[in-house]
Amino acid sequence: MRKLSKISDEDRYRLGNMVTWITIIINIILALAKVLVGILFNSTAILADGVHTVSDIGSSIGIILGFFISKKPEDKNHQYGYEKAESIAGFILAIFLTIVGINIGYLAFKILLTGKTQVPGVLAAWIAGISIFIKELQFRIAIYGGRKINSSALIADAWHHRSDALSSIAALVGIVGARMGYHLLDPLAGFIVAVIIIKVGLELFIQGCKELMDMSIDEEKLRKLIKKIMSHHKILNINKIRTRKHGSKVFVDMKVCINADFTVLEGHNICHEVEDIVHDNIENVKEVLISIAPCQNKENKDCSYCKYNSGHKYFDG
Repeated sequence: MRKLSKISDEDRYRLGNMVTWITIIINIILALAKVLVGILFNSTAILADGVHTVSDIGSSIGIILGFFISKKPEDKNHQYGYEKAESIAGFILAIFLTIVGINIGYLAFKILLTGKTQVPGVLAAWIAGISIFIKELQFRIAIYGGRKINSSALIADAWHHRSDALSSIAALVGIVGARMGYHLLDPLAGFIVAVIIIKVGLELFIQGCKELMDMSIDEEKLRKLIKKIMSHHKILNINKIRTRKHGSKVFVDMKVCINADFTVLEGHNICHEVEDIVHDNIENVKEVLISIAPCQNKENKDCSYCKYNSGHKYFDG
């Protein structure tokens, strides 16, 4: 029995949108509170943290657009579908996040150089504390949803929330330190926030590049898949096997060697059986393409098709 994705495309779209809209509403309230308190109560750290939260709103809107586009069916101009729209949304989010971090870091560093600091009000510390709790909660909601629907964009957004929680911790330390007389701690916290944001942004950027360049599935999963296919009693060898991520989906194509005496119908049935093995072992597979070749020797000796006795040309043993 073929095991398809654990969640339908419609449910996937609905869950992704619901999680994203929840975070947008929370972030609008949180961003307004942080920016206002940062301005009114003289806290560079909480103001930087507020700008970070504003960037969360923009990125989440981009993810909703990515979900909407990726849901579209294949057409004559996009015959593999639109799932990569999510990868593009995650990629843009990474660039946006990195730019925000650089800007915050520049402003905080300028204050550190000039030494023109002000003591933040106590309300700024309360807002930072509340933000830590809320952002960590958002992270857990988004990371659960992202893993549930296998969305790189939603997972990227989750880590955006986690970076915001970490930046709120830095802001809280800076605010409390500044109120205790260590005035430079507030802009220093703002600078630390910026470093956290830039680090997360660059990591997501690298991941986004890999996905847009058709990165394969995890190597260990591919090894296990090869073993499962080779355990099929009618498969003599795997000449080549390739996988690529396409947004939330996976494409698999391979060339397998079978007995040259098999009929076309037998070869066709073997392809269906191998396709079922792929779907049983890899989640979110959209399409499996299998080419079969007649083995010139039942013992796999001197067969021009059986080039890679390891089962995959990229792996040893």
